[in-house]
Amino acid sequence: MSEHLRFKDHYNEARIFFRRAIIVAGLIIALVIVLIARLYTLQVVEYQTYVTQSDRNRVQVQPLPPTRGLIYDRRGELLAENRPSYTLSIVKEQVESLDTTLRLLGQLVDISEDELEDFDKRLKRPKRRRRPYEPIPLRYLLDEEEIAKIAVNEYRLKGVVVEAQLVRYYPQKDLFAHNVGYVGRINERELKALDSEEYSLYNGTDSIGKIGLEKQYEKLLLGEVGYQQVETNARGRVLRVLERTDPTPGENLKLFLDAQLQRKAVAALGGRRGAVVAIEIDSGGVLAMVSAPSYDPNLFVTGISFKNYKALNESPDLPLFNRAIQGGYPPGSTLKPMLALGGLEANIIDEHYSVRDPGFYQLEGEERRYRDWKKRGHGHRVALKQAVAESCDVYYYDLAFRMGIDRMHSFGDKFGLGERTGVDVPSERSGLWPSRQWKRGVRGLPWFPGDSLNMGIGQGFVLTTPLQLASMTATMASKGIRRQPRLVQRVGEEELPDKASQVVEASEKNWALVMDAMEEVVHGQRGTAKSIARKAHFRMGGKTGTAQVVGIAQDAEYDSEALAERQRDHALFVGYAPADDPKIAVAVIVENGEKSSSAAKIARVLFDEYLLHGQLDTEPSENATPDGDSTEVGR
Repeated sequence: MSEHLRFKDHYNEARIFFRRAIIVAGLIIALVIVLIARLYTLQVVEYQTYVTQSDRNRVQVQPLPPTRGLIYDRRGELLAENRPSYTLSIVKEQVESLDTTLRLLGQLVDISEDELEDFDKRLKRPKRRRRPYEPIPLRYLLDEEEIAKIAVNEYRLKGVVVEAQLVRYYPQKDLFAHNVGYVGRINERELKALDSEEYSLYNGTDSIGKIGLEKQYEKLLLGEVGYQQVETNARGRVLRVLERTDPTPGENLKLFLDAQLQRKAVAALGGRRGAVVAIEIDSGGVLAMVSAPSYDPNLFVTGISFKNYKALNESPDLPLFNRAIQGGYPPGSTLKPMLALGGLEANIIDEHYSVRDPGFYQLEGEERRYRDWKKRGHGHRVALKQAVAESCDVYYYDLAFRMGIDRMHSFGDKFGLGERTGVDVPSERSGLWPSRQWKRGVRGLPWFPGDSLNMGIGQGFVLTTPLQLASMTATMASKGIRRQPRLVQRVGEEELPDKASQVVEASEKNWALVMDAMEEVVHGQRGTAKSIARKAHFRMGGKTGTAQVVGIAQDAEYDSEALAERQRDHALFVGYAPADDPKIAVAVIVENGEKSSSAAKIARVLFDEYLLHGQLDTEPSENATPDGDSTEVGR
């Protein structure tokens, strides 16, 4: 055996093998421990998490939109309802190529640019604003032919669904647009304004109240969303419903508004621009509130086209403008009974106090003449009753000067002038009942006596809404009980209580004097509204008025023919009936109507409808006008 021949070292090899075996065994044991730990984590610690994720692949939670509450008039006539409609929607998660799908759909049905733009906005909403597999509406109000075309091509339109939905509909169309308002698609600004809890209320629906009662009572009308758990296959098709929580429908609203009275008011306006408000005196309920012209709110429900919106928005007649609660008009002589009551209560005048009326009034030491609407005046001496009945401006120039701005402002405050009435529709304006402090703060000027004279005949800085005038008249008719106007009478089965009333304190004698004078306006021989008393089955109290739209030079005369139609005076009337037990108060303004009798006739139509239920043909003759009817300011 060679000295270089070496024998194997079995001991050393065994020792190396043993070390390696221990290392491998250690690794195997470590891997088994890791595997067991992972298995424990999956099966025990995170069991519920992965079960939930697994379920999400086959179980989806779908929102069930509630049925929006209905709106009725006082007699149960439907003003806002829900109608079934077929909506074309796309489930993004099921569509392989959105562009291809949209192109195919465009070949089958008409899809406008506005609809595509709106769809794109919805598609890009953050994930927290949209649930997975939630259908995104593309087209509303599909007709039968369009539905058939989509059904035939269903095999090419993966992810496209046609759903039956309830869509808001206004059967009265333009009759109550400014009062009931409308719903429309929720926009991004409105979505951002919703907190997480509020946002959950709109799962499954994409409409929200935009204006009017639809906005004011949105939470009550909306209802509460329901949910259902459904099992789906790999394609997202529903296999079965696992669990369901039904939605709670919204509350129905019953209004004080009377559809028949509203129709009568619109018809009496005869297509002219203006506003009419009627209030039930005992409750403060608004029986009619017309703003003309109006518009069809159904145009806005599923998205108005750019062309239609532009036509409405750019119309010189302002159909989108709610004149009844937003229009600021000089009230003209309709303020005179209220100011007369203020003068009586301040002991500045009494029933026998009279002024000389040569047809104008002058402040001591001034050359300017403040004209009466009647060029030669109303007689040698004019007292309270005649001043109201014939609307004598000179009497009220004198009264305003003697009362002064502070007394006038304080007394007008009690009737709610210069502040919102609090009616239950949004966007009401406050008008303007000026004061010494107001003029100093806004104009930087002191209050002048001439300002008081203009204010005394409802001109100058004074601005009122038709609703304010109706509320003021209702307060006069109820001898000082000022109730907050409201449109909604009942929510569901719950009768809403009257709003807190305020009281204008005045003596019974003074109330009687002023109300007797207002009755003389309609039933007196020389009353400015005597034409509407013909064939009447009840007595009325009222006050006519006209209000300048453009100024006229002191030495110039009002010439209707020389003025453009929109520069002519507004015609106004406020009144109540029956005179011995007032039930209804009305305020009417006819823009550029000139003759106050045109506004008074509209009020008579409403009195007849409300008090006689339209059973007697008592509508005054269209040709009837009071003696000496005038278009001058102050009437």
